[in-house]
Amino acid sequence: MLLTRTLSALWLATRAWGAVQTEEDGTVKSIGLRTHTLNQPYLDSDMQSRWYDFGGDTIIRTDQYIRLTSERPSQNGWLFSRVPLTATNWEIEVEFKIHGKQQLYGDGFAMWITKERGKQGPVFGSADKFEGLGIFFDTYKNNRPGVVFPYVMAMVGDGKTSYDKDTDGKDTEFAGCSARGIRQANIPTKFRLTYFQDKYLKLELQYKTEGEWTLCFETNEPPAIPQVAYLGFTAETGELSDNHDIISVNAKNLYTTQPTGKPTPGSGRGKKAAAAASGGSWTWFFFKIIFFFLVIGGGYVGYTAYRTNKRSHRF
Repeated sequence: MLLTRTLSALWLATRAWGAVQTEEDGTVKSIGLRTHTLNQPYLDSDMQSRWYDFGGDTIIRTDQYIRLTSERPSQNGWLFSRVPLTATNWEIEVEFKIHGKQQLYGDGFAMWITKERGKQGPVFGSADKFEGLGIFFDTYKNNRPGVVFPYVMAMVGDGKTSYDKDTDGKDTEFAGCSARGIRQANIPTKFRLTYFQDKYLKLELQYKTEGEWTLCFETNEPPAIPQVAYLGFTAETGELSDNHDIISVNAKNLYTTQPTGKPTPGSGRGKKAAAAASGGSWTWFFFKIIFFFLVIGGGYVGYTAYRTNKRSHRF
């Protein structure tokens, strides 16, 4: 009877531990980041954007798009936030459009979360040897046998390593996926990048069916993002060209709601150690409970065996 009670107690302790772990994870919620969000009409009455700068060959149609490059050779355009992205955990959803009339086209566009901003260069219109994260929407295949283009890939820059255009960045690819049909799509094309510091990085694409997100890549070992990093977009054309349009940018700060109902901002860098200590204390607490009941159960079994043995000698 006591052994049954012991097992029941162990089962309840395990269930309680699981409940605590789930509650500690909390529910992910979001707050819009006005400083990094951009929607029509894009510009104010002075024909300026409060939160973004733009340059190069970028053209803004306030009722339609921000065109980083037009369908003309040798163009280069950029769009960068004026203030750094300070949120530790965030989600950025972008509607874009890649289109043109030519049968041969290129080269593509990029999204950046980098230490520097607004520097033009050879990597989809931005500077090489960058520090931070780049997401490349590459529409022209140079030399990557067996890979279907357009191709979407991420590269983590350390400020020293170059992007190799001749191999389409094969050696420096962090993660990526083929996205045939993302150009000239019949629906609004979007991508959504979600980042939780030290937890995961995920990129999703919408280009097949409206409202349907296709996973491009996901990792539980995300790269480190510079503490001071700007959000930006660039595009370039060479001998081949295409229209590369940004329609909207919606940025959110992500945070978790704890069981107490008080929101804890995702930026809690200093709270990581406390959370780890809390998790460790719960683990040790339940380990002691389990060990206690095992000792009681072992003692009961030994005592029962002793009584049985004593009775057999008595008769």
